[in-house]
Amino acid sequence: MRIRAGFTIAYDCPQPVPMTLALSLHSKHNADLLTSQTITFDPPIAAKPYTDIFGNQCHQILAPAGHLVMSADFEILVSGRADIVEPTASQFPVDELPPEALTFLLGSRFCETDRLSNIAWGLFGGVTPGWKRVQAICEFVHNHIEFGYAYARPDKTALDAYNEKRGVCRDFTHLAVAFCRCMNIPARYCAGYLGDIGVPKPNAPMDFLGYLEVYLDGPNGGHWYAFDPRNNIPRIGRLLMAYGRDAADVAISTIYGAAFLAKFEVVTDEIPD
Repeated sequence: MRIRAGFTIAYDCPQPVPMTLALSLHSKHNADLLTSQTITFDPPIAAKPYTDIFGNQCHQILAPAGHLVMSADFEILVSGRADIVEPTASQFPVDELPPEALTFLLGSRFCETDRLSNIAWGLFGGVTPGWKRVQAICEFVHNHIEFGYAYARPDKTALDAYNEKRGVCRDFTHLAVAFCRCMNIPARYCAGYLGDIGVPKPNAPMDFLGYLEVYLDGPNGGHWYAFDPRNNIPRIGRLLMAYGRDAADVAISTIYGAAFLAKFEVVTDEIPD
């Protein structure tokens, strides 16, 4: 299955401002790209590529004063299968986890495990560890939070989402990530593309998506499995851009000064054979 994906994002900057961008696909997708995913800038500016501490492909720019448009348009080949479902996957004892997974057991800026631990154990302590426990967490979050773009705000944490019961995909994901970490399941926050393949198209415009990956012991050993508490069903065409401890690590743009969003469009569509 072929997918066309990309974006057009514009900022108005009162003066030159440094930015870091996490707008490229993760390197795990490099072999599947059918065309280049080069980011273009109007007006043309230099973009310094770098790889962050999680292996995400990022860029460093100095946005000029005025109007800056950044865009990408690419095609990629995907399997056409939905997210892996592995109900027999079990939970690793903490002392058997690989070192690279341990970071994703810790609390972070938006995932306050210390303040959510008692709630998590009260809700999920009696659920079978492993896949069933993660699925129970995602189902709880899916039913607990009401989705709405009007409920978004940049400082909302997992605990805020739990108490307010409203949010966007980022808030669903933060709460599920925090609950998983409280239950000693490594969980990382992911940002990426997800089209409407195989599901009814919503009325809302296309956007990037926040979801999570958890580390479980599957039939072939340790594996990071995708879970999506916002949609709560396996989906086709999920494309990872970046992962980290929470949304602060995978922001599509981190701006070190004043800049105002002027345009935001995301495309991800199946290309008919």
